[in-house]
Amino acid sequence: MAVDREAATIPGAEARRLAAWIEDYEPIPGVPDELIGSDGRPRAQWSRLLETLAGLGQEGVESRFAAAARRINDMGVTYRVHGETRERPWPLSRLPLLVTESEWRDIAAGVAQRAELLDCILRDVYGEARLVSEGALPAAAVAGSPEFIRPMCGVKPVGGRWLRFYAAELGRGPDGKWWVLGDRAQAPSGAGYAVENRLILARAFPSLYREMRVRRLAGFFRDFRAGLVAAATRADPRICLMTPGPWSETYTEQVYLARYLGFLLVEGEDLVASEGKLHVRTVAGLKRADVLWRRVDADWLDPLEANAASRLGVPGLFEAIREGAVALANMPGAGLVESRALMSFLPALARRLLGEDLRLPNVATWWCGQEAERAEILRDIDQRAIAAAFGDTAEGLEDGRAAIGAELDAEHRARLVAAIKRRGMDYVAQEVVQLSTTPAWRGGALTPRPFTLRVFAAATPEGWKIMPGGFCRVSDRRDARAISMGAGAKSADVWVVGDDGPEPATTLLPATDDARIVRVPGNLPSRAADNLFWMGRYLERAEATLRVVRCLCNRLTEPQSNAILGRQPIDRCERLLVAWGAAGPVDSADSSAAIALTAASDAKCYGSARAIVAQAKRAASIVRERLSQDIWQLLVRLDARLNGPAAPLEPEILEMCERGLHTLAALSGLMDENFNRVSGWTFIDLGKRIERAINTCRYVRQFADDDPTLETLDALLELIDSQISYRSRYLAGAALAPTLDMALLDPFNPRSVAFQARRIDAHLAALPALADDGMMEPQRRIAVSLRADLEAEDARRIDGKRVLLIEQRLMALANAVSERYFSHASDPAPGDRRSRFA
Repeated sequence: MAVDREAATIPGAEARRLAAWIEDYEPIPGVPDELIGSDGRPRAQWSRLLETLAGLGQEGVESRFAAAARRINDMGVTYRVHGETRERPWPLSRLPLLVTESEWRDIAAGVAQRAELLDCILRDVYGEARLVSEGALPAAAVAGSPEFIRPMCGVKPVGGRWLRFYAAELGRGPDGKWWVLGDRAQAPSGAGYAVENRLILARAFPSLYREMRVRRLAGFFRDFRAGLVAAATRADPRICLMTPGPWSETYTEQVYLARYLGFLLVEGEDLVASEGKLHVRTVAGLKRADVLWRRVDADWLDPLEANAASRLGVPGLFEAIREGAVALANMPGAGLVESRALMSFLPALARRLLGEDLRLPNVATWWCGQEAERAEILRDIDQRAIAAAFGDTAEGLEDGRAAIGAELDAEHRARLVAAIKRRGMDYVAQEVVQLSTTPAWRGGALTPRPFTLRVFAAATPEGWKIMPGGFCRVSDRRDARAISMGAGAKSADVWVVGDDGPEPATTLLPATDDARIVRVPGNLPSRAADNLFWMGRYLERAEATLRVVRCLCNRLTEPQSNAILGRQPIDRCERLLVAWGAAGPVDSADSSAAIALTAASDAKCYGSARAIVAQAKRAASIVRERLSQDIWQLLVRLDARLNGPAAPLEPEILEMCERGLHTLAALSGLMDENFNRVSGWTFIDLGKRIERAINTCRYVRQFADDDPTLETLDALLELIDSQISYRSRYLAGAALAPTLDMALLDPFNPRSVAFQARRIDAHLAALPALADDGMMEPQRRIAVSLRADLEAEDARRIDGKRVLLIEQRLMALANAVSERYFSHASDPAPGDRRSRFA
């Protein structure tokens, strides 16, 4: 019995708990089940798992599951249902799907054979087309598919393969053997989620994971990456993962894969096809892209030769592919093999092209584009499921779902029959498949639920490699015939359980020690630089807002707050918050505490601290592959900490502000200490420094202009966190000139404008120039000039007009940085970037 060493077990109670789980488990009659074998007894691998869970006790099991749910939130694992704008937390099933290693070997061999067969078919269809010319494959089954990309005919892919990443959708048939339900070759998703599922569940049950000798996934991805490197024409290729963008349903998975594999995450607007080659727009100019792992459907890849309405693709990409300048995974047109119409011909094609039968059979399929098959299906339609031959939609099929002939009413049946007679090539008939079941945890008990298993294959120099695991979707309904993540399904980790011997450790690190040493990894895409820059600005802007709110609350708690002089800093704090859009226009009925609460935590006010943090989080989500998990967790925590109290009470608002500022300080320290000093960090810090300098100018104009008093100057020193430094230098109270010097000109004060100007100039000096002529670019000229003027300035000559001029020069500097480095077609960070300083 595999017992978790972290659990205290009571043998008697453990045995009773295990027996109750098994006895209460009721498989669906006539449907294969993963827990209960054909002999009516629990399978050995499941007994080992359930014995360990029983040893934890009911509370122990629930606590582990709760820890897994917290881990999902901490990691920010989400997905989006098509048509929705909000992200949903990743629905992870609490139990893995268990497959023995001996059974997995058969699955792996069948998936590898199928991947090779589909690659051969694609090579022929887009090449010599002998299958069509010799009658082995009807022309309509090829040309009738919207995934047949005619511009790819005659193209020879770089590296020779049309498929480099393939997935097969599997389920158990009535005989208990695995069947292929569908093929995924366009842009298969789920591999990244499979890794995240593994990380979450393995951490929840570490001892169980080790003792069951679960096969690791890292080796598969290492081999896949090696295959992409081998496909490139250059020795040190730049590999890009092309994403549709942050509104993609699986964007977080794409971000994770890019970070996990070390690929450059790019959108279409990051890429340029020029002179038959593909390039990435970076802050250092155009850089060659050698390999593209696409997650954008083929029809959207090139608006010049495919869908002209596409804003996701790259004009001229197809020409670069034809020139052999870029290797793709997968080639445009590979989605052709996903069509159900093709499934009916695969058994014969396997014998013709490979000389062997399919190791994993299809679900039985008949294409209605052939007269004999169409007539047979129409005679026996009640015994079949009717589905679209190409894609998911066809006339008479509702919501893209297959129609079960026996379940149709007379009107719907007649309409579907007429459509098949009119245009039979758009339909297939398939055997009605009842999915097999796997145990799911519901209300402290086990219950059978239908599932599908997606298995991934990668082309490598040594042939096809199969991921020892996969992406499993478990339905929330007992009678599900089709499963999607938007229909109440959950995802389960897939454990390939070792037969004997420990599972060897595997990593993504290269096996040899002769790798070239690189200290500056790659180049930063312009879009990524833009979002990092704005992430820095948003975080600094949120901090400034919280500092003003804290200053306001501190003044409200002072005894002289109702006196004329005591009201001055309060009124100026309120005016500043209103000017920044953190609060609405002040009404006489509004209390200062209510204004403070709104400015800190009301997400509806675009300038509130909470709304600004949401903008920072949104910008960060677009460049998550460049941020550590700790940074993302702090951003999530910061948003949660600004969920304000129900009533505007100064102590509670102060506590909320302090918590938010502490989290911002932790975030700043984490980025300063752990972020590699390359271009990404430079743009975060550049945005932070520009924003801080602008904020300080606004503080000075608000609190040190228009007849400043001792109270307003003291508030200014508090806002720039310089009260202790000021008192250590000057024994008298706050005076105007020393305060202005400390806020604007002191090169040793990390909150002064002069300090920011030095850091800004240093950053711009370190960034690459487009021309090697020794001349300063516009943004550098502004920075050098501003720094020199501040170093030569005298605080006793400064007035409000001079401060406003400094602020305007800083805003011009921000615009110059944007124009120089962020050269892409559209605004990449969704949200409101309205300047509160205009």
